[in-house]
Amino acid sequence: MFRRFVGAVSVSVALATTSGCTVPDDAVAGISVTADGHLLGVMMVCGHQIDGATLYVDSDDVDKQVTVGSWTADQPLTSGLATWTLDSPAAGWTTTRSLAPLTAKTTYALYGWTKDNSSSASSISFTLADRDRLTPGKVRCESISDNGDESAITLSIEDFKATACQNT
Repeated sequence: MFRRFVGAVSVSVALATTSGCTVPDDAVAGISVTADGHLLGVMMVCGHQIDGATLYVDSDDVDKQVTVGSWTADQPLTSGLATWTLDSPAAGWTTTRSLAPLTAKTTYALYGWTKDNSSSASSISFTLADRDRLTPGKVRCESISDNGDESAITLSIEDFKATACQNT
């Protein structure tokens, strides 16, 4: 009886530690700007697909995580790079929630998702000050170090395309 109990507990612990509640990252989200200063969503899809993206207020308080913009791709995004303007209609995208005015001293996060929750894109957090430091052709994205620490970095679009999928 005791062996059966220990075996059942071992199986339960193994299942609990190997099954997660989050969907796997299969893409990397970033932001950039156009030559005339419009905010761009940037998505590097590494494998499966991404169906859309959401921009929300990034807060530890779940009640303050308000969606401020959401977009659905007309066709699923497959492996490769996609960009779209966040504050105006973009070819190949349907705005499902128009971008609300962004405010100073607020942190926002952009991430990508699939309709069936089979995968997502790692998110990028930013403030308006972070956006204002960007120039066309540069992408702000998250970098994951060898020990798992995350930090925001700015890369050329070419370097983003070349390295974004290395940690997914």
